[in-house]
Amino acid sequence: QVQLVESGGGLVQAGGSLRLSCAASGRTFSRDAMGWFRQAPGKEREFVAAISWSGGYTYYADSVKGRFTISRDNAKNTVYLQTTSLKPENTAFYYCATRRGPFYSDSIIRQTAYDYWGQGTQLTVSS
Repeated sequence: QVQLVESGGGLVQAGGSLRLSCAASGRTFSRDAMGWFRQAPGKEREFVAAISWSGGYTYYADSVKGRFTISRDNAKNTVYLQTTSLKPENTAFYYCATRRGPFYSDSIIRQTAYDYWGQGTQLTVSS
C-alpha cells in the first residue's frame, strides 16, 4: 500500500523558515517525480514545487521561486520542502504527491498528473 506522510508543519512568524518533509512507502519512489501542493482556506489547491526522480530537475510556482527549495533523499524515500522568507499568505495545508511519469513542466503542475497524495501538514505564518 502506497503511503505518503507529511510532517514539519507548524506556526512560524513572517520572515521565518520551516522545512516540510514527506516520507513515502509502499513502492520504489526513486523512479517517481514528487510534488508539493498547498491549499489555503477558501481557495483551490495549487502547485508549489516538483522534483524529478533523480533530483536533477526542479520546477517552482512563480510565487515561491527563490524562497522555497524542493529536494529529495531517495535512500530515505523522503522529499523535502525548505521554506524561507515566509509570508502570511503562505498559510495553507501543504500536500506532497507522487507521479510515475515524465517530468514535463506542463504536466507536473497539474494535480491530475499525480497518482498518490499525502494527508497534508498545516503551515501557519503569523504576521
